[in-house]
Amino acid sequence: MAVRIGIGLGIGGFPFASIGEFRAWLDRCEDSRIDSIWQSDRVVSRDPALEPLTLLSVVAGATRRLKLGTNAIVLPFHDPISFARQCATLDHLSDGRLLPTVAVGREDAPEWAATGRSPKGRGEKVDEALEVMTRLWSNEVASFEGKYHSLREASISPRPKQSPLPLWIGGDSPGAIRRTARFGHGWLAPLQSPQEAARVVAAIRAETARVGRAIPEDHYGATFLFRLGPGAADFPSPFGRIADPAMRRRFESVQALGDAKTVLDRIREFRAGGITKLIAIPLARDAAEMNEQSRLLSDEVIPHANEA
Repeated sequence: MAVRIGIGLGIGGFPFASIGEFRAWLDRCEDSRIDSIWQSDRVVSRDPALEPLTLLSVVAGATRRLKLGTNAIVLPFHDPISFARQCATLDHLSDGRLLPTVAVGREDAPEWAATGRSPKGRGEKVDEALEVMTRLWSNEVASFEGKYHSLREASISPRPKQSPLPLWIGGDSPGAIRRTARFGHGWLAPLQSPQEAARVVAAIRAETARVGRAIPEDHYGATFLFRLGPGAADFPSPFGRIADPAMRRRFESVQALGDAKTVLDRIREFRAGGITKLIAIPLARDAAEMNEQSRLLSDEVIPHANEA
């Protein structure tokens, strides 16, 4: 039986002028075909960038059905014990709807310099953090001794409602592939083309087979940006300022601007490479456009996403 595509919405920025507008949009999403809401992690930013777990706690309280995803938490900027508790609490209070995704972060991300941290050794730090988190989530009493983190007979309560909590890993490096095979219950591509994502999916499947684990087939995800409706094809691309033509073309492969067929063609490109969860970020300037783009996605795209 073919795995069905799931499609959620990524918020990206925050185009809502008030919490009332945001809650009204959540009500519409709850009553739609959209299956999840995802928020990205920007530790420091001049643009609106709400902290993911805080925002998702509002989403959890305002909804009953929608899954809640992080896209993705840059784990080296977070204490793993506190983060494990936050995730466990949110999963418990949302009745098991959290999909936490974590990554090591880009080496050239401005947050390193802005916060006085070094990106060196971040992969090893994340590996230890994942050990700490997964042990706290799955064991009544957990211990761990590493170079950067340690636990001694530690417990958190309540633990996550889901057991195991479906931890997703982001990134496409050899380390991310290995980390996904070792710790992950899902994988989320960075902003990359369907062809690039397909190569990573194949590598993860090979690595999970090698280590004797398996990731559910419906837990391979990717993100793309979209705009539907009249004039969508002429909407200014957020990547238009990139000077390098090759880099600009690469990023343009993760957007779909046009009619429903344009968006469905992009989704099917991802689907052909093994991607089964799509996080669609609306290109919207205000609440009215977010509502309209979400409606069009739910009504005109999602019903056809699983057609051959």
